[in-house]
Amino acid sequence: MSEKYYITTAIDYVNGNPHLGHAYEKVLTDVLARYHRRHGEQVFFLTGLDEHGIKVQQSAQKQGRDPQEFCDAMAANFENLYRKLNVSFDDFVRTTQPRHKIVVQRILQKLHDAGEIYKGVYQGFYSPRQEQFLTEKDRGADGKFPEIFGEVIELKEDVYYFKLAKHQEWLVEHLKKNPDWIFPNFRTKEVLGALENPIPDLCISRPKARLSWGIPLPFDGEQVTYVWFDALINYISVIGYDGAAVSDWWPGINVIGKDILVPAHAIYWPIMLKALNLPLPKMLLVHGWWTQNKEKMSKSTGNSVDPLDLINTYGVDAFRYFVMREMAIGYDADFSSEQFHLRYQSELGNTLGNLVNRAVSMVARYRDGVIPAISESALTASEQGLRNDVISAVKSFCENMDKIQVHIALMELWKGVIRVNQYADENAPWKLAKDPANADRLNVVLEELAAAIYLLAGEIGCVLPETADKILTQLGGLSPLAVSENPQWPQFSANTKVGKAEPLFPRIEITPAE
Repeated sequence: MSEKYYITTAIDYVNGNPHLGHAYEKVLTDVLARYHRRHGEQVFFLTGLDEHGIKVQQSAQKQGRDPQEFCDAMAANFENLYRKLNVSFDDFVRTTQPRHKIVVQRILQKLHDAGEIYKGVYQGFYSPRQEQFLTEKDRGADGKFPEIFGEVIELKEDVYYFKLAKHQEWLVEHLKKNPDWIFPNFRTKEVLGALENPIPDLCISRPKARLSWGIPLPFDGEQVTYVWFDALINYISVIGYDGAAVSDWWPGINVIGKDILVPAHAIYWPIMLKALNLPLPKMLLVHGWWTQNKEKMSKSTGNSVDPLDLINTYGVDAFRYFVMREMAIGYDADFSSEQFHLRYQSELGNTLGNLVNRAVSMVARYRDGVIPAISESALTASEQGLRNDVISAVKSFCENMDKIQVHIALMELWKGVIRVNQYADENAPWKLAKDPANADRLNVVLEELAAAIYLLAGEIGCVLPETADKILTQLGGLSPLAVSENPQWPQFSANTKVGKAEPLFPRIEITPAE
């Protein structure tokens, strides 16, 4: 039986519309899911939405809507964008779904019965904007709470706590023994730094009188679940948790942004699983932020980028290529519309698109659309060099994908595309076609061009699924090649007829503004 590969994104909070960061994370996870499917693994790819909490309740009230109605409208925006991005998720969870609520309550009851949850009193400061209790260390040097917390109020209320502190020493030891559990592993130091001082127990409930939009505690109907405790459970609620064990899809890989690593995913989540006697995730894969002019994008500063605008102008695959090629996972990347346009015109249009267009066009023009059959004895050193270099590019792509170095993997794959262009230029089939004496040589060059493109298309499809489909259609409606640890040069069946040559990345004559 093939290996199981379970991968999740963070679930997005529905209080605002999706932005570039949301789109990037979903495309990244999709590329990894497609790659592992291609390599024969059983893949389950989960994404979805976090729909509870005070901010949702307040936003719905401002619009005069029921919270569920508000969530339904916002959910459509997210799901529509992800489908437009060709994100091949297997399930889309919403934390307002009964299947999720049941598991959350099951876990709460189990932890309560085990003595991991207790009733207490909270007295102190609270940020409704961040849905977070604050301490003195959250104050700025001037003694005031930073603007990020919004209006801070003072509260005294009965709540329930999860025994986070008792597991702190265990978590520290786990991180020290498994520094690569968080990818990239320099993030592990960040988490260990946050654990240098004692951590408090986690308040996991809010009084229903103050917050009604949440999952009620099964042992106290006057309290609802803290949104983070609720949200994290989605990773196991969808695949199934019966109160004792989780489905054999677990453990999986959690793909998240760096802003929700500490404390949610690197402290709350592993300790919750430890208390439930469940395995930890295989990995926390942590990506950075998109910036513009080195500043974090936000709507308030007016430097946010709408992914739909880019998709509508350049096409979905151009967007997918750019965000995968531009960002090194774990680090921030600066978005530049000029760089986007440059990669589109150069790497996609001139390098890949032009290669496919001229290869298919020349087969149509010089061989009536039929990819020539050739003999291995007709090959020269030029073909052997081409084959070695393209196969090497495919292997290097896979090696770097296995290391989750997607930007490097793409760079290596494009070396193969560039090499095929060089082969075409060196052998100049348009010149060979002028002399009938060169007919056999022309056959070899045309066949090798088609074969190289066919080999590369299989891996290109992990990142550019629509483009790969178009390439295979133009090569005669072929199916993707099967993967192999030792890729073989493809051979065409007799009378393989190419389709119509269509531009993959039409030229766009615009000068984007920064």
